[in-house]
Amino acid sequence: MTAHVPIDTTHRGASKALAGLVAQVRMAAERQGVSRRLMELVNVRASQLNGCARCLDEHIPRALEAGETIQRIGVLPAWRETRLFDEVERAALEITESVTQDSGHLADDDRRRLREVLGDERFSLVAWIAITINSYNRVSILSGHQPRHRD
Repeated sequence: MTAHVPIDTTHRGASKALAGLVAQVRMAAERQGVSRRLMELVNVRASQLNGCARCLDEHIPRALEAGETIQRIGVLPAWRETRLFDEVERAALEITESVTQDSGHLADDDRRRLREVLGDERFSLVAWIAITINSYNRVSILSGHQPRHRD
């Protein structure tokens, strides 16, 4: 018997509800003009921070399909040290790290600055993208999901 409990299949209703939430966030992002590339950048960064191999295996190819580059994915853990990410991406990555590492705690000045860059709608959507990928990371890690073998 494996030590992992497949929480996604043990409680399918909860898993379906989470998938529905992700679909709602994705539709809202599309309506607000948040690019798939930015969404996947958030997904990859949160998954890196959480150490979720399965989610990284899924979202890195999606990021590449959305126009992300190998170079930017490679330096993503050091995004603050590069000039490869624009102001909007940097704001999104800062929110992602805050949600992932600090449960969303941001100083008021930082929150104001990020809202100025993104606006309230995009700020909210980036936060929801980060919240949902963090939820999936935890489900995947607790369930013991592994990356899919590719040829």
